[in-house]
Amino acid sequence: MARPAGNGSAPEYLVMGDRLREARRARGLSLRALAERLGVSASLISQVETGRARPSVSTLYAIASELGVSLDELLFVDARAGTGDGPGRGPAAPGEVALPANPVQRAATRERIRLASGVTWERLTTASMPNVDFLYVTYEVGGASSPEDAFQRHQGQEWGYIVAGRLGVRIGFDEYVLGPGDAIAFDSTTPHRLFNAGDEPVHGIWYVQGRSPVDVATAAADGDARGQLTGSRGPTRR
Repeated sequence: MARPAGNGSAPEYLVMGDRLREARRARGLSLRALAERLGVSASLISQVETGRARPSVSTLYAIASELGVSLDELLFVDARAGTGDGPGRGPAAPGEVALPANPVQRAATRERIRLASGVTWERLTTASMPNVDFLYVTYEVGGASSPEDAFQRHQGQEWGYIVAGRLGVRIGFDEYVLGPGDAIAFDSTTPHRLFNAGDEPVHGIWYVQGRSPVDVATAAADGDARGQLTGSRGPTRR
């Protein structure tokens, strides 16, 4: 499996950029129009589309929301390719998840992508699953899901388990610091931010279910939510 190059121009970033450009054009949006909606520069969108820059976690969620595409479609090559490792059966029954045909994901062949915010996602399934993310996550020292004064929110629920390091999690007004063996579960519609709270990389297992790309949004773009959440901090819970 190809690994991202330091300049963000590895094949997986080019694929993500191509899909971003395709989705943007399908919605009749110019680079400037999309950038204005996301609150970023047109230059950043252009660099992401050409594989020269990686988006942050929060920007990636915002892009998926604005364009109405799934994160899988943007991130992973096989999300629309219909590979042999794809779902093993037709649409799942209500309440079920369509599992990949190949049940075993080997550590050496995980699909992996590193985001600009010092966060790496490695998929723990052999194929993308609709509306489900099962990931091995790494937060580098200083890494975070969004800038310190911004939060993200999206549909669904999240479950996380920390393998190593110390992860700070801000959910609404409450802040927690998780260490090895700690776990967390929360509603993703509540504005939240995840960040490395220590001096070593954080490694963890993350599961998100029920994420709907058309409803994904960043609280940074939501003036009311941002104003409420940057004014004061709740207690840090350990």
